[in-house]
Amino acid sequence: MSTPVGRAASRSGTWGSRVASCQSRSSIVFNRDNYIRSCKLLPDGRTLIVGGEASTISIWDLVAPTPRIKAELTSSAPACYALAISPDSKVCFSCCSDGNIAVWDLHNQTLVRQFQGHTDGASCIDISHDGAKLWTGGLDNTVRSWDLREGRQLQQHDFSSQIFSLGYCPTGEWLAVGMESSNVEVLHCTKPDKYQLHLHDSCVLSLKFAHCGKWFISTGKDNLLNAWRTPYGASIFQSKESSSVLSCDISEDDKYIVTGSGDKKATLYEVIY
Repeated sequence: MSTPVGRAASRSGTWGSRVASCQSRSSIVFNRDNYIRSCKLLPDGRTLIVGGEASTISIWDLVAPTPRIKAELTSSAPACYALAISPDSKVCFSCCSDGNIAVWDLHNQTLVRQFQGHTDGASCIDISHDGAKLWTGGLDNTVRSWDLREGRQLQQHDFSSQIFSLGYCPTGEWLAVGMESSNVEVLHCTKPDKYQLHLHDSCVLSLKFAHCGKWFISTGKDNLLNAWRTPYGASIFQSKESSSVLSCDISEDDKYIVTGSGDKKATLYEVIY
Protein backbone atom coordinates (compact mmCIF):
# COMPACT_ATOMS: atom_id res chain seq x y z
CA MET A 1 0.00 0.00 0.00
CA SER A 2 2.80 2.42 0.90
CA THR A 3 6.16 2.99 -0.66
CA PRO A 4 8.95 5.25 0.60
CA VAL A 5 9.50 8.56 -1.17
CA GLY A 6 12.06 11.35 -0.84
CA ARG A 7 13.88 12.27 2.33
CA ALA A 8 15.42 15.59 3.23
CA ALA A 9 17.91 16.52 5.92
CA SER A 10 17.14 19.48 8.17
CA ARG A 11 18.78 21.09 11.18
CA SER A 12 16.41 19.26 13.51
CA GLY A 13 17.15 15.83 12.03
CA THR A 14 15.84 13.79 9.13
CA TRP A 15 12.39 14.18 7.68
CA GLY A 16 10.75 11.81 5.28
CA SER A 17 7.40 10.77 3.98
CA ARG A 18 5.57 7.70 2.80
CA VAL A 19 2.88 7.94 0.20
CA ALA A 20 -0.24 5.98 -0.66
CA SER A 21 -2.98 6.61 -3.19
CA CYS A 22 -6.53 6.75 -1.86
CA GLN A 23 -9.84 5.40 -3.07
CA SER A 24 -13.17 6.80 -1.95
CA ARG A 25 -15.56 4.68 0.12
CA SER A 26 -18.56 6.59 -1.16
CA SER A 27 -19.32 9.58 -3.33
CA ILE A 28 -21.78 12.45 -3.45
CA VAL A 29 -23.19 13.48 -6.81
CA PHE A 30 -23.32 17.25 -7.22
CA ASN A 31 -24.68 19.24 -10.12
CA ARG A 32 -22.43 18.02 -12.91
CA ASP A 33 -22.49 21.43 -14.59
CA ASN A 34 -20.92 23.18 -11.59
CA TYR A 35 -17.17 23.05 -10.90
CA ILE A 36 -16.43 22.55 -7.19
CA ARG A 37 -13.92 25.07 -5.82
CA SER A 38 -13.97 24.36 -2.09
CA CYS A 39 -15.48 22.05 0.50
CA LYS A 40 -15.31 22.03 4.30
CA LEU A 41 -16.17 19.17 6.63
CA LEU A 42 -17.40 20.32 10.03
CA PRO A 43 -15.53 18.86 13.03
CA ASP A 44 -18.41 16.59 14.02
CA GLY A 45 -18.15 14.83 10.65
CA ARG A 46 -21.88 15.18 10.07
CA THR A 47 -22.00 18.17 7.73
CA LEU A 48 -20.17 19.05 4.52
CA ILE A 49 -20.26 22.54 2.99
CA VAL A 50 -19.55 22.84 -0.73
CA GLY A 51 -19.00 25.90 -2.91
CA GLY A 52 -17.98 26.44 -6.51
CA GLU A 53 -19.06 27.81 -9.87
CA ALA A 54 -22.62 28.51 -8.73
CA SER A 55 -24.40 31.22 -6.76
CA THR A 56 -25.45 28.68 -4.11
CA ILE A 57 -23.38 27.04 -1.39
CA SER A 58 -24.69 23.58 -0.51
CA ILE A 59 -24.89 22.21 3.05
CA TRP A 60 -24.90 18.40 2.99
CA ASP A 61 -26.20 16.05 5.67
CA LEU A 62 -23.74 13.13 5.78
CA VAL A 63 -25.60 11.22 8.50
CA ALA A 64 -28.60 10.42 6.33
CA PRO A 65 -28.60 6.93 4.74
CA THR A 66 -27.90 8.69 1.45
CA PRO A 67 -26.09 12.05 1.75
CA ARG A 68 -28.50 14.85 0.92
CA ILE A 69 -28.61 18.63 0.71
CA LYS A 70 -30.27 19.96 3.86
CA ALA A 71 -29.86 23.67 3.09
CA GLU A 72 -28.49 26.09 0.51
CA LEU A 73 -26.94 29.52 0.99
CA THR A 74 -27.69 31.81 -1.95
CA SER A 75 -25.28 34.62 -2.82
CA SER A 76 -25.54 37.46 -5.32
CA ALA A 77 -22.13 36.46 -6.72
CA PRO A 78 -22.01 33.89 -9.55
CA ALA A 79 -19.28 31.79 -7.90
CA CYS A 80 -17.60 30.90 -4.60
CA TYR A 81 -13.82 30.43 -4.77
CA ALA A 82 -13.00 29.42 -1.18
CA LEU A 83 -14.60 28.62 2.19
CA ALA A 84 -13.62 28.87 5.85
CA ILE A 85 -15.42 27.81 9.03
CA SER A 86 -15.20 29.59 12.40
CA PRO A 87 -13.57 27.60 15.23
CA ASP A 88 -16.97 27.13 16.92
CA SER A 89 -18.51 25.91 13.62
CA LYS A 90 -21.28 28.49 13.86
CA VAL A 91 -20.21 30.71 10.96
CA CYS A 92 -19.15 30.06 7.38
CA PHE A 93 -17.12 32.55 5.33
CA SER A 94 -17.26 32.40 1.54
CA CYS A 95 -14.89 34.12 -0.89
CA CYS A 96 -17.01 35.42 -3.74
CA SER A 97 -16.10 36.00 -7.38
CA ASP A 98 -17.28 39.62 -7.04
CA GLY A 99 -14.62 40.29 -4.38
CA ASN A 100 -16.91 40.23 -1.36
CA ILE A 101 -16.49 37.97 1.67
CA ALA A 102 -19.90 36.67 2.72
CA VAL A 103 -20.48 35.74 6.37
CA TRP A 104 -23.16 33.09 6.95
CA ASP A 105 -24.94 31.96 10.11
CA LEU A 106 -24.95 28.17 9.71
CA HIS A 107 -27.72 27.58 12.26
CA ASN A 108 -30.20 29.95 10.62
CA GLN A 109 -28.71 29.67 7.10
CA THR A 110 -28.73 33.46 6.74
CA LEU A 111 -26.29 36.07 5.43
CA VAL A 112 -25.26 38.19 8.42
CA ARG A 113 -22.50 40.38 6.96
CA GLN A 114 -20.34 41.08 3.92
CA PHE A 115 -16.75 42.30 3.97
CA GLN A 116 -16.11 44.55 0.99
CA GLY A 117 -12.69 45.66 -0.21
CA HIS A 118 -11.29 43.35 -2.88
CA THR A 119 -11.76 44.86 -6.34
CA ASP A 120 -11.62 41.47 -8.08
CA GLY A 121 -12.50 37.93 -7.01
CA ALA A 122 -11.58 36.86 -3.47
CA SER A 123 -9.63 33.66 -4.10
CA CYS A 124 -8.44 32.28 -0.75
CA ILE A 125 -9.07 32.57 2.97
CA ASP A 126 -7.86 31.55 6.42
CA ILE A 127 -9.01 32.32 9.95
CA SER A 128 -7.08 32.71 13.19
CA HIS A 129 -7.43 29.93 15.76
CA ASP A 130 -9.18 32.27 18.20
CA GLY A 131 -11.71 33.24 15.54
CA ALA A 132 -10.94 36.95 15.89
CA LYS A 133 -9.18 37.66 12.59
CA LEU A 134 -9.71 36.69 8.97
CA TRP A 135 -7.18 36.78 6.15
CA THR A 136 -8.20 36.86 2.49
CA GLY A 137 -6.31 36.96 -0.79
CA GLY A 138 -7.61 38.22 -4.09
CA LEU A 139 -7.21 38.35 -7.83
CA ASP A 140 -6.69 42.10 -7.29
CA ASN A 141 -3.11 41.33 -6.10
CA THR A 142 -3.91 42.12 -2.46
CA VAL A 143 -4.05 40.29 0.86
CA ARG A 144 -6.33 41.79 3.49
CA SER A 145 -6.97 41.10 7.17
CA TRP A 146 -10.32 41.67 8.85
CA ASP A 147 -11.40 42.15 12.46
CA LEU A 148 -14.33 39.76 12.89
CA ARG A 149 -15.52 41.32 16.14
CA GLU A 150 -15.66 44.87 14.80
CA GLY A 151 -16.40 43.95 11.19
CA ARG A 152 -13.71 46.09 9.59
CA GLN A 153 -10.55 45.78 7.52
CA LEU A 154 -7.32 45.91 9.52
CA GLN A 155 -4.48 45.64 6.99
CA GLN A 156 -3.81 45.48 3.28
CA HIS A 157 -0.70 44.05 1.63
CA ASP A 158 -0.10 44.75 -2.07
CA PHE A 159 1.71 42.34 -4.40
CA SER A 160 2.73 42.28 -8.06
CA SER A 161 0.83 39.07 -8.77
CA GLN A 162 -2.60 37.57 -8.22
CA ILE A 163 -3.01 35.69 -4.95
CA PHE A 164 -4.08 32.06 -5.33
CA SER A 165 -3.52 30.68 -1.80
CA LEU A 166 -2.59 31.69 1.73
CA GLY A 167 -2.20 30.28 5.23
CA TYR A 168 -2.14 31.90 8.66
CA CYS A 169 0.39 30.38 11.06
CA PRO A 170 -1.22 28.99 14.25
CA THR A 171 1.35 30.86 16.35
CA GLY A 172 -0.15 34.11 15.06
CA GLU A 173 3.11 35.62 13.83
CA TRP A 174 3.40 34.69 10.16
CA LEU A 175 1.28 34.64 7.02
CA ALA A 176 2.33 32.63 3.95
CA VAL A 177 1.04 33.68 0.53
CA GLY A 178 1.10 31.64 -2.70
CA MET A 179 0.97 33.56 -5.96
CA GLU A 180 0.16 33.16 -9.64
CA SER A 181 3.78 34.17 -10.33
CA SER A 182 5.03 30.90 -8.67
CA ASN A 183 6.46 32.74 -5.64
CA VAL A 184 5.66 32.06 -2.01
CA GLU A 185 6.08 34.97 0.40
CA VAL A 186 6.08 34.68 4.18
CA LEU A 187 5.16 37.93 5.95
CA HIS A 188 5.38 38.82 9.62
CA CYS A 189 1.96 39.98 10.77
CA THR A 190 3.17 42.96 12.81
CA LYS A 191 6.72 43.65 11.56
CA PRO A 192 8.16 44.41 8.11
CA ASP A 193 10.04 41.07 8.06
CA LYS A 194 9.34 38.86 5.04
CA TYR A 195 10.88 35.97 3.11
CA GLN A 196 10.54 35.11 -0.59
CA LEU A 197 10.65 31.41 -1.49
CA HIS A 198 11.36 30.11 -4.99
CA LEU A 199 10.94 26.37 -5.55
CA HIS A 200 7.74 26.30 -7.59
CA ASP A 201 7.89 26.63 -11.37
CA SER A 202 4.26 27.62 -11.83
CA CYS A 203 1.37 29.14 -9.90
CA VAL A 204 0.96 28.10 -6.25
CA LEU A 205 -2.53 26.64 -5.95
CA SER A 206 -2.81 25.72 -2.26
CA LEU A 207 -1.01 26.27 1.03
CA LYS A 208 -1.44 24.97 4.57
CA PHE A 209 0.40 25.37 7.89
CA ALA A 210 1.02 22.45 10.22
CA HIS A 211 -0.90 22.82 13.47
CA CYS A 212 2.38 23.17 15.40
CA GLY A 213 3.22 26.18 13.20
CA LYS A 214 6.81 25.03 12.65
CA TRP A 215 6.36 24.13 8.98
CA PHE A 216 3.94 24.51 6.11
CA ILE A 217 3.24 23.00 2.71
CA SER A 218 2.44 24.44 -0.71
CA THR A 219 1.29 22.80 -3.93
CA GLY A 220 1.33 23.98 -7.50
CA LYS A 221 0.44 23.64 -11.13
CA ASP A 222 4.00 22.32 -11.55
CA ASN A 223 2.87 19.01 -9.92
CA LEU A 224 4.93 19.74 -6.80
CA LEU A 225 4.26 19.40 -3.10
CA ASN A 226 6.81 21.43 -1.13
CA ALA A 227 7.28 21.44 2.65
CA TRP A 228 8.96 24.52 4.15
CA ARG A 229 10.39 25.51 7.50
CA THR A 230 8.60 28.47 9.14
CA PRO A 231 9.37 31.29 8.54
CA TYR A 232 12.51 31.41 6.41
CA GLY A 233 11.51 28.65 4.03
CA ALA A 234 14.27 26.04 4.25
CA SER A 235 13.12 23.10 2.13
CA ILE A 236 12.14 20.12 4.29
CA PHE A 237 11.02 17.77 1.53
CA GLN A 238 9.57 17.83 -1.96
CA SER A 239 7.39 15.37 -3.84
CA LYS A 240 6.45 15.48 -7.51
CA GLU A 241 3.07 14.10 -8.50
CA SER A 242 1.79 13.15 -11.95
CA SER A 243 -0.52 16.15 -12.36
CA SER A 244 -1.22 19.63 -11.01
CA VAL A 245 -1.72 19.52 -7.23
CA LEU A 246 -4.89 21.51 -6.67
CA SER A 247 -5.42 21.21 -2.91
CA CYS A 248 -3.82 20.05 0.32
CA ASP A 249 -4.52 19.58 4.01
CA ILE A 250 -2.71 18.41 7.15
CA SER A 251 -4.10 16.19 9.92
CA GLU A 252 -4.64 17.59 13.42
CA ASP A 253 -1.60 15.68 14.74
CA ASP A 254 0.63 16.85 11.83
CA LYS A 255 1.43 13.23 10.93
CA TYR A 256 -0.39 13.11 7.61
CA ILE A 257 -0.68 15.26 4.50
CA VAL A 258 -3.35 14.75 1.86
CA THR A 259 -3.35 16.28 -1.61
CA GLY A 260 -5.89 16.39 -4.42
CA SER A 261 -4.62 16.44 -7.98
CA GLY A 262 -5.82 17.22 -11.47
CA ASP A 263 -5.83 13.55 -12.48
CA LYS A 264 -8.70 12.87 -10.05
CA LYS A 265 -6.51 11.31 -7.35
CA ALA A 266 -6.08 11.94 -3.64
CA THR A 267 -2.63 11.14 -2.25
CA LEU A 268 -1.95 10.49 1.43
CA TYR A 269 1.51 11.18 2.84
CA GLU A 270 2.79 10.04 6.22
CA VAL A 271 5.25 12.56 7.64
CA ILE A 272 8.18 10.92 9.44
CA TYR A 273 10.15 13.11 11.83
